[in-house]
Amino acid sequence: MVQLYCDTLLRGCKAEDAGDAMSKYLVEKLKMKENNWLGIWKANPDLFFVNSEDLIIPSVGILVEVTWKSPQSSSSQIKASVSVVEPFASNVANMPRELVDNVLEELDHCVPLLEIYPVEGQDNTVIEIAQALDIVRFFYDFIWRDWDADESCETYAALVEERIKLWCDIQNGTIPAPLGHRFKKHLEKYKILRLELIQYQSNIEEEPTEEEVVECWKKYYELVMLCGLLKIWEDLRLRAHGPLTPRILRRRKGYRDDRKTVTHTVAKTMTAEMVKNFCLDAPLQHHENLNAALESCYSGDTVVIFPGEYKAVSLSMLTEDITIKGTGKAEETRIVSEPTHDSFVISKAQDIKLMHLTLVQQGTVDGIVVVESGHMTIANCVLKCEGTGVCVLTGASLTVTDSEITGAQGAGVELYPGSTALLEGNKIHHCNNTRASETSPCSLGGINIKVIPFPKLKMKNNHIFSNRGHGVTIVQPAEIPASAEGVGELTASGDADETLSKLMQDLRLEKNTNTLDDVKDIAVVRS
Repeated sequence: MVQLYCDTLLRGCKAEDAGDAMSKYLVEKLKMKENNWLGIWKANPDLFFVNSEDLIIPSVGILVEVTWKSPQSSSSQIKASVSVVEPFASNVANMPRELVDNVLEELDHCVPLLEIYPVEGQDNTVIEIAQALDIVRFFYDFIWRDWDADESCETYAALVEERIKLWCDIQNGTIPAPLGHRFKKHLEKYKILRLELIQYQSNIEEEPTEEEVVECWKKYYELVMLCGLLKIWEDLRLRAHGPLTPRILRRRKGYRDDRKTVTHTVAKTMTAEMVKNFCLDAPLQHHENLNAALESCYSGDTVVIFPGEYKAVSLSMLTEDITIKGTGKAEETRIVSEPTHDSFVISKAQDIKLMHLTLVQQGTVDGIVVVESGHMTIANCVLKCEGTGVCVLTGASLTVTDSEITGAQGAGVELYPGSTALLEGNKIHHCNNTRASETSPCSLGGINIKVIPFPKLKMKNNHIFSNRGHGVTIVQPAEIPASAEGVGELTASGDADETLSKLMQDLRLEKNTNTLDDVKDIAVVRS
């Protein structure tokens, strides 16, 4: 696909010439067919219905005969003459033939060629036209951006290559499905907003009123902000951790002035029996919800959660050195993420502990737990992931003991360059099961290590099993930037491969104390 667009269709093109290049390619294919051919016109339901929001179908399909003549001038919006085929056929039951005739009359029987899908079973020339239409549609649906022509882009083919790779990563699951879905949703929202702005401007007659000017600016501002967000996503290739992800802006409170600590209890109903095991002189504060308890914490405090199911947005803003623990078995105390938020648990505390809890990720696209900085300990917990697993960012450290990590669409544990992790007595299983195909070159699974500089990983008595991919995957960049911090000497002296070999050797030695039952226990892949 990359070769088709970059080396054939858009070779040497600037961004502003891309539309003409695609039109030229399509016209050359259309010239091969002198006779009329049959196609399905997939029209916008708004052309036929006053309120199309309740319709299940995304478009109104009508069988038409297509007549195409070479346009007088080159244009990315190529149109074709169509006429309804007898007998009349549509994917909408009881569609009035008269209504279709009236709509086509208003359109002068000319519709955008990209809205037409050739019917199967025709000659080879029509098959080639159908393939060309798919190629051009894909270009405008996913590769082309409305802002491309307005920016100086001398290497447009390189930009196209990156966007195709981005699309492939979404399709094969290299990028977690929820994150890919969010990107597609934002891209579609941008296109809709742009059309709304154009339509609104075209309806303004003569001099706009103050209200119309304000409304135009509001729509334009929203469009610019959304455009900027999409550009960031593309630049970071939809990384879950970057400027697009809400970061912790709350300032650290630290310890209380008197250095005293408080135990915060969380339960919907509190009884005397529930607090009998606390020290008589222990300062206690009771809260009916977890959010209130976390907001009240200073460093050194402990949050004790009694059995039940809870939600807490403040888990994504952990800055204090606290202990959060459930009473009893981990399965009895469940904390469920808030689907409307991007993040679940994010920590920048120097030393924070999660104990005897079950974390259930629903709807969030970031890692179920993200350690941005400092150190986090997870002990006797069950982590039921939906997006990415546990992520340890550069410079941060993690200790996970006697816990279970399952269901991640990425790896169960992701270690970023320069991070540290100690894993002991854990079960990491059924991760990456809904993502890449069996033949995907990037078969992540239990643990994913991103190198340069190398993270530090210690494992003991872990069981890694039933993951689609490898037990431990070391992701090595195809090209190591000379400016990468901490690797200048390595790349200069040629010791990078030696260091990688040592890491592999250390992991293989530790394999003796771990059980890795996946396709391949330890593997190196290039990103």
